[in-house]
Amino acid sequence: MSCRPSALKNSLILILALGAGSTALAAGQADALVVSEPYVRAAPPGVQAAAAFMVLRNTAGAPLRVIKGESPQATTTELHTHRQEDGMMKMRPVDEIAVPAGASVELKPGGLHVMLIGPKVTLKEGDTVSLSLGLADGSSKTITLPVRGGSHDRMHRH
Repeated sequence: MSCRPSALKNSLILILALGAGSTALAAGQADALVVSEPYVRAAPPGVQAAAAFMVLRNTAGAPLRVIKGESPQATTTELHTHRQEDGMMKMRPVDEIAVPAGASVELKPGGLHVMLIGPKVTLKEGDTVSLSLGLADGSSKTITLPVRGGSHDRMHRH
């Protein structure tokens, strides 16, 4: 009988360890993603898209991959970049935004950014937008972005 409590104790330790591993996985790589300088560019009434910009910093020792964005304030959220095609800058969706280990990636006008397509309300200066960034390991980081200014460059108009 003295073996049984020991076996039970070992089983409980194993279950707790597995549970802790699952919890860590649920938090996952998103814990290593630090977001700074986030904002959404205000869109004039009738414009069906707004762009979100920020700096993504990876504090982990391995690369991170942001593979999606989601916002309750937009019908669709996509990762985008600008590319030179046929002598013109064109906005195109990308499958992921890679953030190398220990490095930062700037999402900025004319480069990588997150598109909020089909905003459910007009986004004006002073508003905030909730955005969840999904990583390749299934974890996510939700941030709040202020809506800034009314100036718009042509590359972000649809």
